[in-house]
Amino acid sequence: MSAGVTGEKIWLDGDLVDWDEARVHILTHTLHYGLGVFEGIRSYRTADGRSAVFRLEEHVRRLFESAHINLMEIPFSREAVCDAILETLRANHLDEGYIRPLVFVGEGAMGLNPADNPIRLAVIAYAWGKYLGEEGMERGIRAKVSSYQRHHVNAKMTKGKTCGDYVNSILAKREALLDGYDEAIMLDTQGLVAEASGENLFVVRDGEILTPPLASVLDGITRATVMQLAVEQGIPVVERSITRDELYVADEIFLTGTAAEVTPIREVDRRSVGSGTRGPVTKALQEAFFDVVAGRDAKRADWLTYR
Repeated sequence: MSAGVTGEKIWLDGDLVDWDEARVHILTHTLHYGLGVFEGIRSYRTADGRSAVFRLEEHVRRLFESAHINLMEIPFSREAVCDAILETLRANHLDEGYIRPLVFVGEGAMGLNPADNPIRLAVIAYAWGKYLGEEGMERGIRAKVSSYQRHHVNAKMTKGKTCGDYVNSILAKREALLDGYDEAIMLDTQGLVAEASGENLFVVRDGEILTPPLASVLDGITRATVMQLAVEQGIPVVERSITRDELYVADEIFLTGTAAEVTPIREVDRRSVGSGTRGPVTKALQEAFFDVVAGRDAKRADWLTYR
C-alpha cells in the first residue's frame, strides 16, 4: 500500500473497528511466513453521481479461490464478504476508493504448519489515485525487463493472489525504480514474457492484440475485461507466447490491472515503443474501460455493484 494510507474504519473479523485500532499480534502466522491471500478492488464515482464497485462478485470469487488453492477456509460466505466490502466503503465515506480484502493466518502455532491457527479476514478501503501516475496514463510509462523471473507454475501456484508471492514482485519493482524506470516486465522460467510486477501485459502488433497465455500469469479481472472490450470493437485478441524482442518492435504495449487500470508503455529497455507515446488502440480501450466503470456503458451494468 502507498505511504500515508489512512481512513476511518476497517472491517476485521466481522466488526468495523477504528482505523488505528485494527491491530494484530506480532506472532500472526502470515506475518512470519507469508501464507495469506488478498484482492485489489476499485470503487468508482459513476456519471450519475453514485458510487459503484467494479466486478465485485468476480473479485470475491477469486479471493475464495485463492484461499482454496492455499488450503485456507474463509470463515465467512461470499455474500457476507461482498456485504463487508460495501459496508467498509460506506463507513469510510468513499465515493471512489481502493479496497483490499485480506485473508490471513492468525497467531497460535509457529513453524511451517499453521495447524489450528484462526483464519482471519480484514477489509480495508481508502482513497487512491492512479497507481502509475496521471501522466503515465496519457503519455505512457518506461519499463525494463527484470532480472527476476516470474514464478514457475509448479514452484508456486500462480492462479492465487498469495501474499508471499509478491516478494518476487517487490524485488522486480524496486530494481526497475532504482534503475530509473517506472515498472518491471518479468519473464517466465522459459524466458518468455509473463507480466509486469503487478499487472498483465498486452502487445499491439499489425492491428492485433497479443497477450501471454494463462500459464505463469495471474488471471486478471481487468485483463479479461479489456480482452472482451477489444473483441467487441473488432480488434482480434490472441493469447500466445511473446518473446522479449517482440516487445521492442511492438506498435503499442499496455498494462492492465485493478491498480494500473489501462496504462500504456512508451519505452522498454531504452527502446521506444511505436511512436513513443500512447497509441490509438490503447487509447480506445482506455476510453471503453472508463466508460464501463463510470456507468456510461449500459451493456455492462451488471459489472457494477452500487454502494
